[in-house]
Amino acid sequence: MGSVLSAVIFDLDGTLVDTPYVIVQTALAALEEKGCAGPTADAIRATIGLPLSIAFSGLLGLPEAHGNVQGCVAEYRRLWRERVVPRSKEFLYPGVAEGIAELHRSGLRLGVATSKAQAGAVTQLEVAGIAPYFEVVAGFDAVSRPKPEPDLALYVLDKLGLSPEATVMVGDTTHDLLMARAAGLRAIAVTYGAQSEATLRAENPPYVARDFAGVLAILKSLG
Repeated sequence: MGSVLSAVIFDLDGTLVDTPYVIVQTALAALEEKGCAGPTADAIRATIGLPLSIAFSGLLGLPEAHGNVQGCVAEYRRLWRERVVPRSKEFLYPGVAEGIAELHRSGLRLGVATSKAQAGAVTQLEVAGIAPYFEVVAGFDAVSRPKPEPDLALYVLDKLGLSPEATVMVGDTTHDLLMARAAGLRAIAVTYGAQSEATLRAENPPYVARDFAGVLAILKSLG
């Protein structure tokens, strides 16, 4: 049995907001705009959960510092700010707005650990209307090593002043599950995001939820 639950750390895209499809479409548009078309939608989807520089580096087979990689990153961010951020509220998964508010009212402390840049994550949460519920929002640029290394989760724990044993991670990719395991956190894998249930179950997560109501039910059982 784990310790009494005190806090929950959430991934953002594919966990709180239904953005895997628009991530793929935005990446395809950025690649085309920069003359780097070629990577498939499936290849792009497989990179969800990684920082953009790492994702585009892998897709293009080029170093992160290469001009084409950084050009695609910049174009992606421009398109995202223009097309996606203003619609952040409508991208919330069913039950997330109410569920996050309920968790906050119950006394649980909440954080976000995302592979987005920190400022962009904060803006997205603000536009979605759920930012006030999160004590800590940590992007990949808050630490030296991104997911699946433990640094991002440990950063959030340090800010909250809590132990891994009292905290649960919720995420939709193996990057989240591996980070949680490395940091000593229990994890809830959600199957409604970027990766399939089979892919997630291959990492033997302690808990699996098929919708946000399932996440809430698991958290209630742990409380």
